[in-house]
Amino acid sequence: MDDKTGQGEPIIHRARSVAAGFADVGLTHAEELLRRMSPEGREQARREREAKARRQKRLMGRLVLAAVVAMLAWALLSTILLPGASFAVAAALMLLLTTLVFMRAESRAPGREALVEAALPALAEEAFTWVAAQRRGLPAPALQLTDSIGHRLDELAPQLARLDPRSPAASGIRKLVAVELPDLVAGWRGVPLSQRRAPLADGRTPDDHLVNGLQLVDAELSRINEQLGRGGLDDIAVLGRYLELKYDGDRDLG
Repeated sequence: MDDKTGQGEPIIHRARSVAAGFADVGLTHAEELLRRMSPEGREQARREREAKARRQKRLMGRLVLAAVVAMLAWALLSTILLPGASFAVAAALMLLLTTLVFMRAESRAPGREALVEAALPALAEEAFTWVAAQRRGLPAPALQLTDSIGHRLDELAPQLARLDPRSPAASGIRKLVAVELPDLVAGWRGVPLSQRRAPLADGRTPDDHLVNGLQLVDAELSRINEQLGRGGLDDIAVLGRYLELKYDGDRDLG
């Protein structure tokens, strides 16, 4: 009898863990729905629409540029080739340029590699899109912080366009947005769902560590925006301190 009980307890424990996981998923989805209906959620959606409109505007500009290049090539080649041949070469060039434009304008959320490789003027917008894509499944306090981080990135975009990409400030901002922030979210997602609300050795849960890390990122982006607005580029040193890399310990839970 005792043996059966001993064998049954792990099964019961696993069943409870699975049930808790399903409850967490249902609660998270409900929280996300309420979030979308809130004023903050509507504001986030508005910013996402504006970012999409800016991407579409850039796409149209590149297509127009491709057409102009093809027409100039046609005009130049028509002086040295037969009309049919010059038109065929210009048409092939137009097709090639159009294909390249659409290949570079994939309408998917950027992965971490895209964030690292993004040009500095486009970094804030790419990060904004990435943050919006990470919202699914986050706890409610983290959702509020992603809204705030998205707003900070939106404010940061025009300032990055004026910042020297070789400056220490640019390097620090890129590390914060393209490396440390994705590391934070990826580390949290690596924790099993049933353990995300379980206290760790320091008394805080993985959810707590995620929220704390996002708070620090949000505060750092706010400070960067303020200092860039004042022109205090020499004072910006975006270091790993904002993430309190105690969070690395959460990755050992998997």
